[in-house]
Amino acid sequence: MAESEEEVDVLVQRVVKDINSAFKKNPNIDEIGVIPCPEARYNRSPIVLVENKLGMESWCIKFLLPFVHNKLLLYRQRKQWLDREALIDITCTLLLLNADFTTAWNVRKELVQCGALNPEKDLYLGKLVLTKFPKSPETWIHRRWVLQQVLRQCRPCPQGAEHKEMGQVEQGQAQGAAQAEQLQRLLQEEMQVCSDAAGRYPSNYNAWSHRIWVLQNLARGNLKILHDELSSMKLWVSMHVSDHSGFHYRQFLLKALVGEITQAVEIPCAALQAATNQHCAHWPNEDGLVTATVPELFDDEMELCTDLIETYPGHETLWCHRRHVFFLWHHWRKEHLQSGGHPPSPLNHTDEMFGSSLDASLDRSVQAMDIDLAPDSGRQGGYTQDTKRLKRGPMQACPGLPSEHSFVTKILHSCRNTEQGRFAAAYRKWLDSVIGQ
Repeated sequence: MAESEEEVDVLVQRVVKDINSAFKKNPNIDEIGVIPCPEARYNRSPIVLVENKLGMESWCIKFLLPFVHNKLLLYRQRKQWLDREALIDITCTLLLLNADFTTAWNVRKELVQCGALNPEKDLYLGKLVLTKFPKSPETWIHRRWVLQQVLRQCRPCPQGAEHKEMGQVEQGQAQGAAQAEQLQRLLQEEMQVCSDAAGRYPSNYNAWSHRIWVLQNLARGNLKILHDELSSMKLWVSMHVSDHSGFHYRQFLLKALVGEITQAVEIPCAALQAATNQHCAHWPNEDGLVTATVPELFDDEMELCTDLIETYPGHETLWCHRRHVFFLWHHWRKEHLQSGGHPPSPLNHTDEMFGSSLDASLDRSVQAMDIDLAPDSGRQGGYTQDTKRLKRGPMQACPGLPSEHSFVTKILHSCRNTEQGRFAAAYRKWLDSVIGQ
C-alpha cells in the first residue's frame, strides 16, 4: 500500500493511465461501477475491464479522487499547466468519480469550443457517467449544452442562390442528408440514454425533463415521433405504476399531440368546411398513414388509466394521471366548442369530432370511424387495442362527468384496498369541486 506522497502520485498517475488505456482498448464500454475492495490484495491495477463493463476497486478512490481534484483546481487557478490531452484524461477520471463537479464539466466545455474535444466523445462520457449517477443534474445540464453545439453545427449556413453552382447545390443536398441522419441517430441515442437512466433510478425527474427537452429541440412539431413515443411509453408506465415522472412525460406527449393535431387540422377544416369534414377527422403521419383524432387519444388514455387502476389498486400516481388527462380533455373540448361558436354541451355528450361545424350529423361520423378502426383482415394474429375494443363492443363516447362518477362508484363498491378507496373518494371530490362547477 502506498504511503508516501511520491508513492501516491505514482499510483494515481498509473490508475489514470490505466483508465485511459481501458477506453482505448475497448471503445464500446457501456457501464461503469465500483468494485467493493477495502484493500489492495494483489499487486495489480485496480481498473478491471470485463467485456463492456469497466470497474474500479474501491480502495484506490481515496487516493485517486483528491489527486485529480487538486490537479484540476491548480490548473484553474493557473498554478499548474496541463496540456489538452492531460485535461481530457483528468476530467474524465474526475467525473467518473464525482459527476456533479461543475468545474470539470466547464473545462470540457472549453475543450469542445476550442475543437480539442469531439462533442460526440463528450456525450459518450456523459452516457457512462449516467450509468453510475443516473440523477446527476450537472451531467444532464452539460449534455444539453453539448447537444446545442451539435445542433448549431448542423444548422445550414444561408447563402445567396446566385452564388451557388450545380456542384455546390448537390454537395449541399448530400451534406443536408448526412446532417439529418446524424440528428436522427442523436435522437435515438438520447431516448435510449433517458430510458436507461429512468430504469436505474425511480422517479428520475432529471432524465424525464431531459427527454422532454430533446423532443422540443430535436423533434419539434414531428407528429409521428410524438405519437410513436406515446405508444412506446405505454408498456413502460404499465411496468412502473408508481413513477410519477414517467406519467408526467406521458402527459407532456398527450398535450403536445393535442396541440399539434388541433393546429394542423383546424386550418384546412375552416377552409373546406363541412364538405371535407371526413378528411379533417384524422392527421397523416410522415408515412401517409392515418392515426388517431384528439377524442380518440383521450379515449385511449382514459382506457389505459382504467386498466391500470383496476389492475394495480392503491397507487396514487395513477389517480393523479387520470385527473390530469380528464382535466386536459375537459379544457380542450371547452375551448374547441367555443372556437366553433357553439354553446357548451353536457360533458356526457362529448363524442363530437372537431371540424368547421359541430352538429348532430357527427354522430354518424363517429359510428363510421368505429368501422374504420377495425383491424386489417389480412393481418394474422395480434391483439391490438382496436381488437380489444371491438371485443368489448362499440367504442364508447369520450369520458364525461357522469361516466367518471360511474367509474368511481364502481371502484368504491368493489375495492378492498383502503388506499384505493381513499384515492377514489378524493378523485370524486375533485370532479365535483373543479369540473362540476
